[in-house]
Amino acid sequence: MTTRENLLQKPSLEQLKAVAKQVRRDIVMMTCEAGSGHPGGSLSGTEILTALYFGVMRHDPANPKCADRDRMILSKGHASPLLYSVLAHAGYFDPSMLPTFRKFGSPLQGHPDMRKLPGIEASTGSLGQGLSIGIGLALARRLDQKSFYTYVVMSDGETNEGQTWEAAAMAAHHRVDHLVAILDYNKFQLDDATSVICNMEPMKAKWESFGWHAEEIDGHDFGQIFSAVDRARAQKGRPAILIAHTVKGKGVSFMENNNHFHGVAPTREEAQRAFKGLA
Repeated sequence: MTTRENLLQKPSLEQLKAVAKQVRRDIVMMTCEAGSGHPGGSLSGTEILTALYFGVMRHDPANPKCADRDRMILSKGHASPLLYSVLAHAGYFDPSMLPTFRKFGSPLQGHPDMRKLPGIEASTGSLGQGLSIGIGLALARRLDQKSFYTYVVMSDGETNEGQTWEAAAMAAHHRVDHLVAILDYNKFQLDDATSVICNMEPMKAKWESFGWHAEEIDGHDFGQIFSAVDRARAQKGRPAILIAHTVKGKGVSFMENNNHFHGVAPTREEAQRAFKGLA
């Protein structure tokens, strides 16, 4: 099993930052090569997925269907470049495949397809569904008397979806634990800022009112992510959510808080500028 204790021989903060920087380069490269994709929300979630796969989760790339593995559902499936890069560097497939993103015949489709690549736990893309899938996995864990944890990485735009709150109510009512949702709260969605489309504040109070353990953290701070995940995993008889404040386009100066890059790939010239900043 790959765990925080043995992967990369207890990865240091410097190692984690190096992985995150490479993941960001991959996101820029993949979307540029494809001429399409969602770089902004992929870049905002980079530390979250890097922390999960390289510092938190029990998983084994050599045995991706191990019954005791932790599960991660990328509910914000449009951030697939992020997931593909992390899976590749964690050992699920050769990183040389990454430039085939969104190319005809490639398993690296625009949204994750669990039938195409090892390590993908759910086919996602229709926003609002990932939390329900995660709850199903957490309930199955209880029935099977397993010890794994399920993580669901969501977008803040998803909180506009009614299914999200139906799932939230159901999870609390049934006292679902071993379930940790992480909200990539980058404050933007497709058409505008989330506060303009449908303001969901106070976010933390809403989740608490549904019976969840809720914390707000800096989603780019590995230390805060690890500490908050530990507290979330310790919850008994209730689910937990980490509201991770992030910056859309994080790490690429001209993409940060620039919603143009929600679903627009960088040009060749823009990619070169981005690579210089990520050197």
